[in-house]
Amino acid sequence: MSTHTYPEFTFFSRFVTDIQAGRKTITIRDESEANWQPGQRLALFTNPEHQPFGTIEVLSVNAVAFDELNDEHARQENMTLPELKQVIRDIYPDLPPLYVIEFKLIA
Repeated sequence: MSTHTYPEFTFFSRFVTDIQAGRKTITIRDESEANWQPGQRLALFTNPEHQPFGTIEVLSVNAVAFDELNDEHARQENMTLPELKQVIRDIYPDLPPLYVIEFKLIA
């Protein structure tokens, strides 16, 4: 099955290498991007270039408070905890409800 038959999911281009190497296994998103279900497959595209780069399977989706982010989340993002918190603040300055989407690369 080709990736274009799956729903699209985007990542900033800077994360592609880490995702493809299996070093990034979660993403933290706001409510608007957290409506996926375990077992669902998503076609990956870069943001903003919209270049395809793989397919993931969603393993879990769980709410997380910003203050509950820890070193394990940072490890799964392939960052330090201060780096992770800064990236989230940069993307979501108002710190809305956040969700951890755990995934595995399948193609």
